[in-house]
Amino acid sequence: MSEESDEPRAIVRRRRRWSSVWVVPIVALLVAGWLVWKNYHDKGPLVFVTFETADSIVAGTTEVRCRSVRIGMVERIDLAPDLQSVIVELRIEPKSEDLLRKNSRLWVVKPRISTNSISGIGTIFSGSYIELEPGDGPANTHHYQGLEEPPVTSSNIPGLRLTLISEEAGSLSVGSPIYYRGFEVGRVERRTLDIKNRRIRFDVFIEDDYASLVKDGTCFWNTSGIDVTAGADGFKLSTPSFQAMVSGGASFAVPKGGTPGNPILDGAVFTLYPDESEARKSVFKPDHRCLVFFDQSVRGLTVGAPVEYRGIQIGRVDEISFDYSPLGDSRVPVLIEIDTSTLNKAVEDVKDEGKILAESVRRGLRATLSTGSLLTGALYIDLDFASNPFPAELSRYGDFDVIPTESSGLARLQDKVDAILAKIEALPLEETLTKFGNTADEITITVKDLRGTLSEAEGALAEARELLARDETQNLTAELDATLKEVRASVASLGPEGAMQGDLARTLDELRAALRSFKVLSDSIEEKPNSLLFGREGSGDPIPRAKR
Repeated sequence: MSEESDEPRAIVRRRRRWSSVWVVPIVALLVAGWLVWKNYHDKGPLVFVTFETADSIVAGTTEVRCRSVRIGMVERIDLAPDLQSVIVELRIEPKSEDLLRKNSRLWVVKPRISTNSISGIGTIFSGSYIELEPGDGPANTHHYQGLEEPPVTSSNIPGLRLTLISEEAGSLSVGSPIYYRGFEVGRVERRTLDIKNRRIRFDVFIEDDYASLVKDGTCFWNTSGIDVTAGADGFKLSTPSFQAMVSGGASFAVPKGGTPGNPILDGAVFTLYPDESEARKSVFKPDHRCLVFFDQSVRGLTVGAPVEYRGIQIGRVDEISFDYSPLGDSRVPVLIEIDTSTLNKAVEDVKDEGKILAESVRRGLRATLSTGSLLTGALYIDLDFASNPFPAELSRYGDFDVIPTESSGLARLQDKVDAILAKIEALPLEETLTKFGNTADEITITVKDLRGTLSEAEGALAEARELLARDETQNLTAELDATLKEVRASVASLGPEGAMQGDLARTLDELRAALRSFKVLSDSIEEKPNSLLFGREGSGDPIPRAKR
């Protein structure tokens, strides 16, 4: 037992879990982490903005500003995965992180020159920068779609922001003015193409002082450029202000006959009409749709053409299509929209409003095509009571009432013209033209003869000129003077005091005596014809005498 107690024994001790040596690396690690966090915190958040191009943007140089105060720097520029745009990484200072809201807007400020403004001139010397406009949405947003054009109006300015929808963009562009009765009250902030609906969207800003002018019944229309329209009312010319002609513009108002309604709020959507006339037509509220069938050409009649009752517009043409025509009917169907309230006064004795149109047709209401303008050839539909109407009732085809029609005066005139043309066509025109051709040939020959005669006359005239130019012809004047003197002397001998005058007087006396004797002789022969044999009665019987 004593020997076992003398052997050495191991003493087991529990090892410590950590050593003081680890204090140094742990502290170093904490300091490094703090430095990394502090470095990240001092740098601020990273923001990703997408632009179409990186024009005027330089990494490490281009600043990010808000109201001209530096709040960050462009850190990196990369191409987007689809290669259709660029992604710009912005490092924002920590103290400005609350500016990164959902509706914040960013754009590049650089020199820009447009038809209605010049901006960014100061960046020619200081360089371009990215402007950030804080939004009003929730914070902590780090991805944005950058604006290619700077907004016309800051989102912080109070006012009314609307959206206009149009089928055509026209000349209305960003910055174009918005007018109310010719006074500028707002402007267009943005223009985009709605690919899905194939329409143009305009974001419009109305100043806060004039926001109350926009009501539910307000209509907007384009006033860009010079508007020349030709329709059933003839030609119309309207010219806006010079600024609207250059940069475009739009106007708004409550059209005549429309209801203003209540004020509207931000984000309301309105239709942008191409002109004021279309805006006025939009307030027309028809209560009846009818069909009219015409058995004549409707060339010149367009959709939107007026339907009038004795010069007052009560409707418009809605559609011209053979889709509304019965099978086998060659007439042209025209679908019209009318307001029958005007007819109430024409048939006051009808109390049931549903029977006003039927009673009007029974009393002679007919539809005719009339010419609105001889210059443009535009037509419109005229509803009126005919003087001697054919009996007719209001019929129905499909879902529409059918109003009877009559041929217009122009159509009747055209029928007469066609009849005259048919008679002209029956004439022997070919034979007549052949005779005209022969006559023309004879005239040609006659003209040739006349030309020959004229040539001969010109030759004779030349010979006469040559004759007059001779010396003998020049001396002919003196000889003619001598001859005239001799003629005057001869004529003087025939005068009252001339010798020949006395001889002529004696000769005339003898001639008179002879005539008297001849008259006596003729009277004697007439009374006693035998006096030529026996002599006169006083002479007795003749006694023959012997020859000596």
